[in-house]
Amino acid sequence: MVSKPRSGFREIEHTADWELQVWAPDFLALLEQAARAMGILLEITLESTPRLHRSFELPFSDQETLLVDFLSELLFLGEDQGIAFDKFELKMFGNSFYASLEGAAIKDQAKEIKAVTYHCLKIRSTAQGLETNLVFDV
Repeated sequence: MVSKPRSGFREIEHTADWELQVWAPDFLALLEQAARAMGILLEITLESTPRLHRSFELPFSDQETLLVDFLSELLFLGEDQGIAFDKFELKMFGNSFYASLEGAAIKDQAKEIKAVTYHCLKIRSTAQGLETNLVFDV
């Protein structure tokens, strides 16, 4: 029997939108896997140089809201500034989340996401850590 990797994601068939199952050993790793999965769904290719850095802080009250807000911020940066990220340094202190990101200008993007939704969003504890299903409005 093949075991599931500690962190990862897979696309799930959805009638109208895109759905992903994402899992990781802890919440910050779950956020990173969700961000990586979203970039793969969008079929983003980055320019090789220059490398760009962005940082932001998000207040939050619960994990599901933070997950949606974080991915929505990444979508905004892609649309507004034309950049995407492949390196993530994520931290939480109290009710504040800090993201320090490294990436580059988007060279090519084959698909678009309109919004990250709360549709059936629930972060679940498992024996291996955390998992959730994300639905994206396309």
